[in-house]
Amino acid sequence: MPTTLSSCIWLDDRGVAWIDKTNIKVIEVAGEYLAHGNSPEEMCAQHPDTLTLGQIHSALGYYFDHQAELDAELERQYQDHLERLRAAQNSPARRKLRAMGLLK
Repeated sequence: MPTTLSSCIWLDDRGVAWIDKTNIKVIEVAGEYLAHGNSPEEMCAQHPDTLTLGQIHSALGYYFDHQAELDAELERQYQDHLERLRAAQNSPARRKLRAMGLLK
């Protein structure tokens, strides 16, 4: 059963924090904030039909209250993404192109 944390943030059965009335995870807002350094107002302007300023502030508040945990998850996701990219670089098709001298 989901747990409500505030009027804007709730946890699903797996413990993932979501922004209420959206299909957006708190970690996605935190990742965007960290990647681009935009203010909540700028983020709201970029997502006018998706997120309210209050929802963004609630998501960032949750992030800062759980920063170590969410930063570790963001790092894990980043490493997973890098591993998938590395695996794609060694695909059978790329090996064949390398053998043909068409790829470095």
